[in-house]
Amino acid sequence: MTTALPLWFEIGSMVVLVAILLVDLLMIIKRPHVPSMREASIWVGVYVLLALLFAGALFLLGDAQHGSEFLAGWLTEYSLSIDNLFVFVLILGRFAVPHAYQQRALMIGIVLALIFRGLFILAGAAIIERFIAVFFIFGLWLIWTAWQQVKPGGHEQEGDSWIIRQVKKVMPFSDEYDGGKLRTTVDGKRMFTPFLLVLISLGATDLLFALDSIPAIFGITQSPFIVFTANVFALMGLRQLYFLLGGLLERLEYLKYGIAAILAFIGVKLILHALHENELPFINGGEHVPVPDIDTWTSLGFIVAAMAIATIASIVKVRREAAAGGEKLHLGAAEPHEKP
Repeated sequence: MTTALPLWFEIGSMVVLVAILLVDLLMIIKRPHVPSMREASIWVGVYVLLALLFAGALFLLGDAQHGSEFLAGWLTEYSLSIDNLFVFVLILGRFAVPHAYQQRALMIGIVLALIFRGLFILAGAAIIERFIAVFFIFGLWLIWTAWQQVKPGGHEQEGDSWIIRQVKKVMPFSDEYDGGKLRTTVDGKRMFTPFLLVLISLGATDLLFALDSIPAIFGITQSPFIVFTANVFALMGLRQLYFLLGGLLERLEYLKYGIAAILAFIGVKLILHALHENELPFINGGEHVPVPDIDTWTSLGFIVAAMAIATIASIVKVRREAAAGGEKLHLGAAEPHEKP
């Protein structure tokens, strides 16, 4: 039997997490800047440590199931957040956001992500409670999303999105930024700055990623508290991770395959769980189907292995290409000294 978490712990955790996010946001507004590698590394480490301490508290105040579900959920959401971050890189680059204000754009994007995911968590929990067969839909959606990850051109997007084109038709925009402002004056006329387009793009991206991440974590745990806290911890260090990784994300070529493997695995797990708890009359006469139900520890092991293999394989490829490039450069430099 699962041990219930103390109510004071759940409420206290939510208050502390919201306070951390507010302080983070105020710091960015007060002092916009590009963090150094050292600063970004420290903050990413702090947020990872906080997540691990929170997992430890769940093990102590709850039980092994609470702790393992949080770890698996947090790692899943962190993996998907890195994929989200890759798209953020493309958006900020496409709109040429000034470096000093990229932190503000990222933080607003993260807050929007939390809002959308919070709404989806509430809706998802209510639907699952009344209709467990929704896991069939969630599972198929995640498997399809996994395919979208690995098919050619999965991350590529040329030009403005449909939403941005529609916004541009009805609202006047300036060509230049005015610091971090959303509105500016050009030749005496009030106009919106491209910064608003950036926020709209980030918001639309967050909405799409919420459609993937929430079904994924509900495949690991059905506790709304663990689902939400795992999402918060995954998103809290995302801004600093952006500056820490920089252009490295584009070089981690196999990362998308690791993320796709996780999505497909959880999709299969959801379908198996739906069959295990089946109540649909047209499947096995409405009786439970005797299929294996994948446990949380197996999910945790698969998630860690998939991300580790994808990251290591990407790094090995980068080093091989760098070594091959150095060898070609060496041979090219030696050619003028050779006799015909």
